Amino acid sequence: MNKKEINEIKKNFSDDCGFFTVNHVVTAFVDAEKNIKCKTNQLYNTIPQDEAELIMINLKKVLSGSIGKNLLEYSFPKDAYLEGGAQPFMYETLQSKLLDEEKVDNFLNAIVEKVEYVSTYTIFMAHCTYSVLKKNKMDEFEDEADTDYNFIVTALCPVNLRIDGLVYDEQDNSIAKKESCDRIVELPSDGFLFPLFNDRAPDINGVLYYTKNAKKPNTSVVEELLGCELFVDQNAHETEIPTIDEHKLSSILWEAGVSQDKLDNLPKVFDAAAGGKPLTAVNLVEKRTVVSAPSITVNIGKDAVDKVKTQIVDGRKCLIINLDDPEIEVNGLETTIK
Repeated sequence: MNKKEINEIKKNFSDDCGFFTVNHVVTAFVDAEKNIKCKTNQLYNTIPQDEAELIMINLKKVLSGSIGKNLLEYSFPKDAYLEGGAQPFMYETLQSKLLDEEKVDNFLNAIVEKVEYVSTYTIFMAHCTYSVLKKNKMDEFEDEADTDYNFIVTALCPVNLRIDGLVYDEQDNSIAKKESCDRIVELPSDGFLFPLFNDRAPDINGVLYYTKNAKKPNTSVVEELLGCELFVDQNAHETEIPTIDEHKLSSILWEAGVSQDKLDNLPKVFDAAAGGKPLTAVNLVEKRTVVSAPSITVNIGKDAVDKVKTQIVDGRKCLIINLDDPEIEVNGLETTIK
């Protein structure tokens, strides 16, 4: 899809367009343990207007950004067309128009199973129809539709826990601490559109992927879910160091099962420990795995996990290190097995 084709769909992605219709909309909330906690599947025109407008914003966001950065077009590789592959799976979902609950559930389960997310998130998925108007020799739209472009657009939106401090209570006309926590659905961090809209017609041989962070696309969406091949240096031109502030840490601890009573003390503890400054995320992650036994310690770096494995030898579970690797040394001497 070129810029002109994307803009055509984006421009007409509106309730005010007489040639565009959102048919069915599926929503689902996924918790940190990969459980679908709730799901809805309903006609778009039955959704309350204020909710429908917010859903529309999230879906339309999947078509935003720069081509080649936020918007990436992928063609399905040959193996994706095989039985059980991503292409027929996507096509069957498209053909169902989200009316077949079993196919909808299969699609949602595939997202939950294959997509890696750091926390909770919401799935918005819609089946839409755009009536493609003919163009004359002057590249002007005519009143007659040439064909219908039916597509499915999916937005994956992170859900963040918001814990406010003091708030103004209108009912009591007082300033007090808020008792409950809000789960705020943010704009999508990932999304995709299928099929493509090439030469102003459906193209079922590829998919358009959206990523909020062009420097770090979610490889699990592209490779595992969509079955496409992603070639990208995720560390190239990286300038921002990921950090975790008090609110993000509170959300992480809450997802891990820490009680609200203990989280109430977090601001005081965080300020005392970090001086109110955000923590560098890399410093909170172990860079190596340590295997310990009496008189034995083995340090395994994160880049060397493929060189170590467990194996049953003579009925005993053993730790096996591949000594054929020329880079492995013992007391400074290269290991060679002849």
